[in-house]
Amino acid sequence: MDSLNSLLDGFSTALQPEYLLYAFIGVVLGTFIGVLPGIGPAMTLALLLPVTFSLDPYAALIMFAGIYYGAMYGGSTTSILLNTPGESSTVMTAVEGHQMAKSGRAAQALATSAIGSFVAGTIATVLLVFTAPLMVKVAVGFGQQDYFAIMVFAFVAVSTVLGGSVVRGISSLALGLMLGLIGIDAVTGQQRLTFGVPELSTGIDVVVVAVGLFAVSEALWIAAHLRKSKPEVIPVGTAWMSASDWSRSWKPWLRGTALGFPLGALPAGGAEIPTFLSYVTEKKLARHPEEFGHGAIEGVAGPEAANNASVAGTLVPLLTLGLPTTATAAIMLAAFQRYDLQPGPLLFENSPDLVWGLLASLFIGNTLLLVLNLPLAPIWAKLLQLPRAYLYAGILFFAILGSYSVNASTVDVMVLLAVGMLGYVMRRYGLPVVPAIIGVILGPEAETRLRQSLQISNGDWSILWSTGFSIGVYTVIAALFVWVFVRIVRRPRVGASV
Repeated sequence: MDSLNSLLDGFSTALQPEYLLYAFIGVVLGTFIGVLPGIGPAMTLALLLPVTFSLDPYAALIMFAGIYYGAMYGGSTTSILLNTPGESSTVMTAVEGHQMAKSGRAAQALATSAIGSFVAGTIATVLLVFTAPLMVKVAVGFGQQDYFAIMVFAFVAVSTVLGGSVVRGISSLALGLMLGLIGIDAVTGQQRLTFGVPELSTGIDVVVVAVGLFAVSEALWIAAHLRKSKPEVIPVGTAWMSASDWSRSWKPWLRGTALGFPLGALPAGGAEIPTFLSYVTEKKLARHPEEFGHGAIEGVAGPEAANNASVAGTLVPLLTLGLPTTATAAIMLAAFQRYDLQPGPLLFENSPDLVWGLLASLFIGNTLLLVLNLPLAPIWAKLLQLPRAYLYAGILFFAILGSYSVNASTVDVMVLLAVGMLGYVMRRYGLPVVPAIIGVILGPEAETRLRQSLQISNGDWSILWSTGFSIGVYTVIAALFVWVFVRIVRRPRVGASV
C-alpha cells in the first residue's frame, strides 16, 4: 500500500500541465530521432542530454523518460520498414518485421510493435513500482565494500559478456576507466592525466564522453562507409490489427514481458538476451512455425515486448543501487549526476517526490507513445527517406553544439572530437562501446567506495570481503570467470575464436 500511495503522489506531480508537456515533447523527440537509421536509444539520449540542462530536475527527468521510451520504439520502426536495426536489441524484430512489411503487412507489424511495447512497458513499470522499494530496503544495509563489490561485478559482467571477446571487452573497459581517472585526485589533490591543461583538472564531463562515443563516432563511421544509393523504404498506412493478429499477439506480449523485465535488471543483461530468448520461445510455441522467417507476427510481438519490458528492468538497479546495466542506463545516470542526484537508497529518502514522479511519468510516457505512434506511423516512415549525408552532418552539428553548451568551453569540443575518433577506432577494431561508457561513469565511484572502505579498516584489504553479501558477489564473479574460461577452451573445437 505504501508503494501505491507514493505512486499516487507521483501522479499528482507528473500530471501537472507543465510536466505533461515535457513528457509529450520527450516522446516526440525520442521517436523522431530514434526512428532515423542507425540511431539507437543510447545515441538518442546522449544527443539530447544537453537539451535538458536548462530545465528543473523534475521536468528534465520526466522528459528524459519520454525520450527513452520514444527512442526504443523508433528503433523498431527502422527494423520493420528498412531492415536496419537501430541497435542490437531490435535485430530480432527486423527478422520477422521486415518480412511482414515486404508482404504488405507493415501496418500490422508496426501495430503489434506499438501495442506490445505499451502492454509490456505498463506491466513492467508496475513491477518496477513494487520491486524498487523492496530493493531499497535491502540496499540500505549495504556498506561501502558491498557497493564496491557490485561495481566490480558490473565491470566484469559487461567486459566479459558483451562484444563477443573477453580481450576486447576488457580493453574497452580499461579505456573507460582511464578516461574516468582524468582530473584531480580526491585524496592527494594531485592532477592525473591532465597533461597540463587546466580545464581537464575537473575531469571530462560524462556528457561529452557519451556524445563522443555514440554520436560522433557513429557519424564518422557512417561517413567512412556511406553509400550513394538511397534506402528503399516500404510505405505504410495507419497501423492496425485484425482479430486474428490480436489472438496471435497477446500471449507473446505477456511472455516477452516475463523475459524482459528480470533479465533487463541484470548487469550486462540488457535487451539483447531477452529479445533473442523471446524469439526462440515463440518459434517453439507457435502453431505455425513454418511462418517464421517469412513474416510471423509472433516473432515481432514477443521480442518487442521483451525489449520494452527490459527498459523498466534496467531502472531497478539504476534507481535503487545507482548501478547502470546498459549504455542507455549509464547515460540516464549521467543525467541524474548533472543535478547532483545520486541514485540509490538515499534517493528514495531524500527525493521521494522526484523518484515517484519519474515512475508515474513512465506510465504517462508509455501511454503517449501508443497514442502518438499508431496514427503517426506514415510520418515516421517518411523520415526514413532523409539522405544519410544530411542526417549525420546534422548529428555532428548538434553534438558539437550540445557539448559546447555543457560548460561553454572549447576544450570540451576538442575532447568531444578526440573521444569521437577514439570511438571510431574502437568500432574499427571491434571493441564494444558499452564497457567504456560504464567504466567512465562507474570508475570514479568505484574508486571512492574502495578508498572509503580502506579508510574505515585502516588499510586492511580483507574488509572488501568481510560481509556475506560481498562474499556472494565475489563468488558469482569467480563463477563468471570459470564460465568464460570454459567458453574460451571449448570455442576452438567448433571453429570459433575469442
